[in-house]
Amino acid sequence: MNAGTSPVMAAALSAIRCIVVDVDGTLTDGGIYYDNAGNEFKKFCTRDGAGFLAARQVGIKLMALTGRECYAVQRRMEEFQFAVVEQNVRNKTKRLAELMREHGLCREDMAFIGDDLNDIGAMRQCGFVGCPLDACIEVRQIAHYISPYKGGYGAARDVIAFLLRARGQWADAVKRGYNLNP
Repeated sequence: MNAGTSPVMAAALSAIRCIVVDVDGTLTDGGIYYDNAGNEFKKFCTRDGAGFLAARQVGIKLMALTGRECYAVQRRMEEFQFAVVEQNVRNKTKRLAELMREHGLCREDMAFIGDDLNDIGAMRQCGFVGCPLDACIEVRQIAHYISPYKGGYGAARDVIAFLLRARGQWADAVKRGYNLNP
């Protein structure tokens, strides 16, 4: 169910200090591509980068937790200066709890953007949950915001823009991030 930007929701979103994103099916279309040599490739949507840049402009920490491991993920997350990139995570719930303790974060500080069953436990540890349009039904049932975009097609940017717009920060973050003059 999509959350409105009621005063209660705006107050909850104002506490977010960290956004955790899943990769496959959230930042990608969920496809896994292999070449003849067995190398794995992923297609990322460039639009999501604007969301990451805007989040960083307002001081939000970025983390990625993914169940698979691929060099392309590390490279893409480094491009956007993610504070934490955890690959091959078998238990996202447990690993996120550890990361929250390590970084001094609590439920109210956390947002999670994901799409599938292996994200649900971690999502339940966060004060705000967003997902792509094509997330599984179980994720959509617990999401505070469902993007009108599919995973790999700008859903992460849309969720981050929703969050920052509710806080009144999106326009300024984009102006600063892209050096746009009024």
